Amino acid sequence: MDPELRPAEIVSALDRYIVGQADAKRAMAIALRNRYRRMQVPAERRQDIVPSNILLIGPTGVGKTEIARRLAQLTNSPFIKVEATKFTEVGYVGRDVESIVRDLLEQTITQVQSQRVADAEAEAKQRAEARIVDRLIEADQPQPQPPQAAAEAVQDSEAAPRPDEPPDEPPAGADQLAAARRERAHRRQLLRKLAARKLDDRQIEIEVEEAYSPPVEVFSGSGYEEIGWSLSDFFSQLAPPRKRTKRMTVADARHVLTQEETERLVDVDRVYDDAIHLVEENGIVFIDEVDKIAGPYVEAHGPDVSGAGVQRDLLPIIEGSTVSTRYGQVRTDHVLFVAAGAFTSARPSDLIPEFQGRFPIRVELQPLVEADLCQILVEPRNALTQQYSALLATEGVEVEFTKEGVEELAHHAFLVNERDENIGARRLFTVMERVLQDISFAAEEYQGQKVSIDREFVRAKLGDLVRDEDLRRYVL
Repeated sequence: MDPELRPAEIVSALDRYIVGQADAKRAMAIALRNRYRRMQVPAERRQDIVPSNILLIGPTGVGKTEIARRLAQLTNSPFIKVEATKFTEVGYVGRDVESIVRDLLEQTITQVQSQRVADAEAEAKQRAEARIVDRLIEADQPQPQPPQAAAEAVQDSEAAPRPDEPPDEPPAGADQLAAARRERAHRRQLLRKLAARKLDDRQIEIEVEEAYSPPVEVFSGSGYEEIGWSLSDFFSQLAPPRKRTKRMTVADARHVLTQEETERLVDVDRVYDDAIHLVEENGIVFIDEVDKIAGPYVEAHGPDVSGAGVQRDLLPIIEGSTVSTRYGQVRTDHVLFVAAGAFTSARPSDLIPEFQGRFPIRVELQPLVEADLCQILVEPRNALTQQYSALLATEGVEVEFTKEGVEELAHHAFLVNERDENIGARRLFTVMERVLQDISFAAEEYQGQKVSIDREFVRAKLGDLVRDEDLRRYVL
């Protein structure tokens, strides 16, 4: 984490994408900064400092998930979002909660490996081109004569008349130096042609490695992932990589050999160790829909295997435990857990007390008002108005949103949220899609034109739908 990234700067960075919700931003920024502070304290005290997990309470569409995701992107921290409703208590059909840590580690390994591959790409490309040049030089060398032709050539040389005084032959060392110079010059010439892509269509034969892949999937389905992975790794270690000679173009050979050389340059074991360290020190787990596993929500739905049972299984992971993965042991003592829920049909107090205690910081997010929706349409870097303008610009259509048009869009979205289900900023997607549906469908008819989305345009597209109660239930 950047030491200059203080809570005020974190909140300012979040403001570029999320409107409002100052309390949630401050709480998340403090939690993130505390990670940096923890790494500065003495090592003997560092292990005692645990993260303060956060519970975000607020209706859907107000920015709970976006705050956590943008925070992870800002600090390049390992991040995973899961829904609490996907998990069941151990012993029942469904995913166990330890798969959260395994999935987070898998994502982190992919990110770390991609970075290491990018760092090694230049050297891998040089090695691949060197191997291609070796094959080209071998192909250009004259083929050895068969034994019968060689014997005939010797007989012809013996039968040829010899002069009385044969010329002095140059020493063998001079021939070797001249041959080495010619080979170096030839190699430089081939490298220049290879860099200029003049040899891409030439056919060559190269030797490539093929990793072992089991002919059948040993195990599949929930609960058997680790067994299947272990057996696949076991069989792959028993069978060494196979080498095969393939004929392909130079362009294809460059791609294949670059990948092969990259795998040799990247230390996979080091990638696994670094990924585990990143997860343990900087991991962020966002658990959504925790209100759906609260007591009253599931009491009338049969056995409590996806409610309180899931909460009990989550307790040791949130508190700090060791999870076994195919890449090694992962400790969750310093992973930051962020739980979120709308809590419309349940209350935070309906969660079991032990689960509540693992989330000492609670932040309530406020519902979005009409002014917030208006800001969301224009101010964030990923504002919907900018997205739709960019999409239609690819078709040669210039779309301009006037201030009055934006206010009318926000007004209709807020009105529908008030009358029907309040889904927050997500309502803007349906409103925008409805307003621009005709232009998006027949964009070629508007090519080269400038379309102004003003108040009258929005009212013409949405006025009847907002007034029609029955129709609005299905369209908006």
